[in-house]
Amino acid sequence: MKRVYSLVLLCISLSSYSQEIALLKYNGGGDWYANPTALPNLIRFCNTNINTAILPKPVTVEPGSSNIFSYPFLHMTGHGNVVFNASEVLNLRNYLTSGGFIHIDDNYGMDQYIRKEFKKIFPNNELVEIPANHTIFQKPFLLPSGLPKIHEHDGKRPQAFGVFIKNRLVLLYTFECDLGDGWEDAEVHNDPLAVREKALKMGANIINYIFTN
Repeated sequence: MKRVYSLVLLCISLSSYSQEIALLKYNGGGDWYANPTALPNLIRFCNTNINTAILPKPVTVEPGSSNIFSYPFLHMTGHGNVVFNASEVLNLRNYLTSGGFIHIDDNYGMDQYIRKEFKKIFPNNELVEIPANHTIFQKPFLLPSGLPKIHEHDGKRPQAFGVFIKNRLVLLYTFECDLGDGWEDAEVHNDPLAVREKALKMGANIINYIFTN
């Protein structure tokens, strides 16, 4: 109960005190450390544009650690394999069902692995596609078409999938989109400013959702 209470306190306000967000360091061989400039840039954008007070450098946490309960937002990305052991599965399930949130961003090549590991965490839930009229696409920035397309990958449309607990989105999986690449420094991928702005606005909407729902 103490960890749950701490997490609830952490999620009370957008701006009452400094917050921290975390990057998930998972096992399996996938490059969990991809897009190193992404989260710092997203934090800077949010602090400037939506009045958050997030500390500028994200922390790194492991899925089996009790430390994850100290952070309202976990970000997970990569291109390859992901493996959660039994204790990590239980820890992540407890975190998500007690108020936590995880954003999984497929950096291309992660899909087959994350879908398999997801079923360990929520064996009785399906990933459901989130419609463009969901609040996460509505505020503070209106994205009328839903999840933006940042990189081509296989040329498919971008899709946002989620898991809901008591009508609250607790797991967001972004596929055929690559938000994290759009958050990176401009010279990393040479994306046009308009594309990067769409990615950052979507990221800000995710952060806003966490702190206000």
